[in-house]
Amino acid sequence: MPRKKKRVRPARAGGTQRGTARQLFLFNALPPECQVYCFSFLSDVEKCRVALVCQGWSQLMRTSRLWQQADFACLGTVWGWEGALLSHGARDHERWKERVENYAYHLMSRGASLLVLRASFDLGDEQTNWTQFLLRFLEGVNCWDLEELELNWTLNPLELLPTHRQPSMTQVGMTKEDQVTNFQTLLERLGLVSPGLRQASLPFDWSEQSVQLLTGFQQLKCLELKNFWVFKGVCPSSMHQLTRALPNLKRLILQVLIPVRDLEVTYTLESTSLEFLDVSQSRGLVFNLLNLPQLKELKIRKTIRGIILNTQTQLAIQSRWPCLYILLQEGVPNLRTLNHHQLLPSWQREADGGLAEVLAQACYCVQHSDTWLL
Repeated sequence: MPRKKKRVRPARAGGTQRGTARQLFLFNALPPECQVYCFSFLSDVEKCRVALVCQGWSQLMRTSRLWQQADFACLGTVWGWEGALLSHGARDHERWKERVENYAYHLMSRGASLLVLRASFDLGDEQTNWTQFLLRFLEGVNCWDLEELELNWTLNPLELLPTHRQPSMTQVGMTKEDQVTNFQTLLERLGLVSPGLRQASLPFDWSEQSVQLLTGFQQLKCLELKNFWVFKGVCPSSMHQLTRALPNLKRLILQVLIPVRDLEVTYTLESTSLEFLDVSQSRGLVFNLLNLPQLKELKIRKTIRGIILNTQTQLAIQSRWPCLYILLQEGVPNLRTLNHHQLLPSWQREADGGLAEVLAQACYCVQHSDTWLL
């Protein structure tokens, strides 16, 4: 006799239905490497939430490759403090410090293998030794493959409300010296644990030791150096040495504020690899030589500081400043864009109307300066 087909009863609510759901959730059938790759697209906060789903995912969240970015600078946004985090009370400041410590412990406990490090800490802070904190953090994670560094070592994102009068210039100067010393200590350690750094953005003091330490990162391709202190001058030989000593540098952004006492000082830039240069945020930066054979785009702007001089003194100073157009003709043969102005193929032979207008806004020489202010 033919056998009767068994009727398939619908699954009841309970263990059987849950087991079927687990079988249908094919993500768990993927190899662990594929699951880790999928989780790598989540933010740090999302990864922490995913770790609460089940024990298996919690274990995967401890994979070091999932923690390749340490962003201390964004902790305020993550925890609900929007915008510039300045002048808060002691309670908020302590809460912020505690969260910074917890975030660092979280990354170290997972053996983070960092590619990106972003931080903003005042290395001259007398109450909290942020230098030692960062040195301990670098020891607790793997930074050998670190590629990108964004470090503001002059400012805490959350500052205490001032409780006493403003410090004197002597006290400010001492604080700045402490900041520079601690910055050099940190930069030296980074040179040992992250020699392959490719991109960096940080305030820079232009001291001889800092330049020497920074040129140790021979793989740097993108570099942004911001102004450290308005009263801190820049030695021309330091700037010259920096650009010559980085053989792989492609993009350079400089924010240099030349003090009034160095009004007559001019600078030299030489690089066989540089393709993009932006000095438009600088003030009083005048070049006497540009040897940049690979440079294709330049952003530069003339800033009038309102210094009133008599005609004889003004002409005596300006006569020492070479014309930017001549510097470009002689040392930047492959230039294609100047301040967003596309250059014609014949720009080296003659300056068209558009180029002449750009030079009037960028060059400090007598020919292109029509003001009695410097």
